[in-house]
Amino acid sequence: MRTKKPIKIMFFGDIVGRAARLAVISYLQKLKAEKQAPDFVIANVENASHGFGLTEKNYKDLTEGGVDCLTSGNHIWDKREIFDYIDKADKLIRPVNYPKGTAGNGSQIFTCGKHKIGVINALGRVFMSPIDSPWETLVSEIEKIKEVTPNIIIDFHAEATAEKLCLGRYLSELGITALLGTHTHVQTADEQIINGMGYITDVGFCGDNQGIIGMDYETSLKRFLNCMPERYDVAQGGDTVINAVELHICDGKTTEIKRLNFTVNNEKKETEAYCENNCNGS
Repeated sequence: MRTKKPIKIMFFGDIVGRAARLAVISYLQKLKAEKQAPDFVIANVENASHGFGLTEKNYKDLTEGGVDCLTSGNHIWDKREIFDYIDKADKLIRPVNYPKGTAGNGSQIFTCGKHKIGVINALGRVFMSPIDSPWETLVSEIEKIKEVTPNIIIDFHAEATAEKLCLGRYLSELGITALLGTHTHVQTADEQIINGMGYITDVGFCGDNQGIIGMDYETSLKRFLNCMPERYDVAQGGDTVINAVELHICDGKTTEIKRLNFTVNNEKKETEAYCENNCNGS
């Protein structure tokens, strides 16, 4: 019997600043040149423009550079120009559990060759600003997308590990393809497949490896020492770390999930990469 070829999806953790944007684009171009490009690319971009929000120029650069879907989070509104273009940015989604009437879309269905892929973005509520419940909102959104495709990827942008784990297990029973956590900028080592659903608590981030989750160390230090407000700046000067996961999916199920963690040497312009073994050992 002929086995279906799986869809290869790459999801990049929160992109922080210019160096990270360029590194992700460069890496995707490298994969394309080596004929190893994924079929579909998703990236969280809420910190892509100098650490806060997303400009229209950076949106265009990333989509032209190979990112098929851009997810976000609570910082997506930090650049005021977002309100001028989000409704026409068909590859960008904001969290679905903002109140009705909020600009932009919380989900989108994309065409990937002969397949359709639904992507949903949602915000957590634990240790986060008040927001509508992601639980009821996601169930409703999943039901709508399932009428079109069984392939459903969720970026759950949340702080608490327990909230991510519990929501993941709950949604795995509804038959989604993957729930990938973002927001903490620290990659977790718990990639796994739950009831056919690919899962990781946090994909991590793409940014300066000498900073504090992508932001300048000295500024971060002052905030903790003095408890006084300081204007955050994106860290610069180190190498760029890139965190991502690679998924292989088939008929709405994840068959393989692999955690990616590599460093771009900004001086030598060389990429040294290592990949952790995926959860099923293949």
